[in-house]
Amino acid sequence: MLIAVARGLPKRIVLWRHTVRNSLLPVTTAVGMQIAGLIAGAFVVEYAFTLDGIGALLVNSVQRKDCAVVQAIALIMVVAFGVVNLVVDLLYAVIDPRVRLKKGQ
Repeated sequence: MLIAVARGLPKRIVLWRHTVRNSLLPVTTAVGMQIAGLIAGAFVVEYAFTLDGIGALLVNSVQRKDCAVVQAIALIMVVAFGVVNLVVDLLYAVIDPRVRLKKGQ
């Protein structure tokens, strides 16, 4: 970093290229996992605070043994997790071009 500044590059460009871009990958992973955890936690919070929502519907459906509704809610959760992970993976390629796949692989 010191050499790049000595060569005359602006400090903000050096900071972005050498520091921020390299540190964004683990941060993006952590944020993606936190969002996925928040989606799962919303179900518990809805039921704990007796809020009407998909969490209460899930618990009531399990108690009534309504398999179709339980499967539908499970599918919604899996799709939400998949979308969050897809967005995180796509952000990897935007943040760090070295992550992109080459043609023919």
